Amino acid sequence: MKYGIVLFPSKKLQDLANSYRKRYDPSYALIPPHLTVRDPFEATEQEIEQVVSQLRQTAKESHPLVLKITKYSSFSPVNNVIYMKAEPTEELKSLSEKCYSGALSGEPEYSFVPHVTVGQKLSSDEHSDVLGQLKMQDISHEEVIDRFHLLYQLDNGSWTVYETFLLGGGE
Repeated sequence: MKYGIVLFPSKKLQDLANSYRKRYDPSYALIPPHLTVRDPFEATEQEIEQVVSQLRQTAKESHPLVLKITKYSSFSPVNNVIYMKAEPTEELKSLSEKCYSGALSGEPEYSFVPHVTVGQKLSSDEHSDVLGQLKMQDISHEEVIDRFHLLYQLDNGSWTVYETFLLGGGE
């Protein structure tokens, strides 16, 4: 089964992201707006037990973190993804690194760039037009995230929560 690890931002930020995702992200109906902490990975039922155990420990050892969104950006020319850029704080980077170690060992496909996707799989013209409009907008959002989520993918391609982990849960 395919799993992933994400942070879900506040409803306010999700609503803002969804105002664009409805039109520009074909994954809109499959998963809520999120910040990917670890790329999707395959695991068996036995392996996922070890993963969950490790994630519980990671959550206990971690603290709630600040999510600060500062601007709209893009991964172009690598791909036509438009996103809300999150400041890459030490806490975010550390959480992501821990999610690639132990039972979750592996190499990320790309360098960790914390973000919330608002558009993807756009034509080059549409990408340029939408990004140009978004870059003119002022986006400054800050919130505290106190949990992360292990998701699994259903047969229809949608994602649902397998387990939620409270940051600092061991204190």
